[in-house]
Amino acid sequence: MNRRSELLNQLLADSIVLQQKLRHFHWRVTGPAFYRLHSLFESLYDRMAAWGDALAERHLMIGGTPIAALAEALETSGVKEARDVPAARQMVARIADDLADFRAGLDRAIAAAEEQADRGTANLLDGMADELDKELWMLRAYLQPGD
Repeated sequence: MNRRSELLNQLLADSIVLQQKLRHFHWRVTGPAFYRLHSLFESLYDRMAAWGDALAERHLMIGGTPIAALAEALETSGVKEARDVPAARQMVARIADDLADFRAGLDRAIAAAEEQADRGTANLLDGMADELDKELWMLRAYLQPGD
């Protein structure tokens, strides 16, 4: 498997595990920020599902084999499952860290795609990176101490 395929599978695995982690937090968040975070986590897991689909389809278009099994996603992903139920603020902090790692993975995959003159993959990943930059800015702003 070439580097580009490995990196696409890494991103796909991360998106699958992140999607489930976000669902878990969506179901279990409580507290004063419940409505905002419940909605945010749902929006993010929907985005991860769409991105996972786009990553798998792009991988197929360039002749790769995307991972398909959940066990394989767990083995491949750098994202750790959440089995506990942290406080809402800690949920946001964990998701921000995971998304920052996902963002770094996008940069690695973009570089690999560009090395192989694969503009289609680079363009797809660039769009994800742009969306994620704004999301990370917003999550980090949420985590700042209030007045």
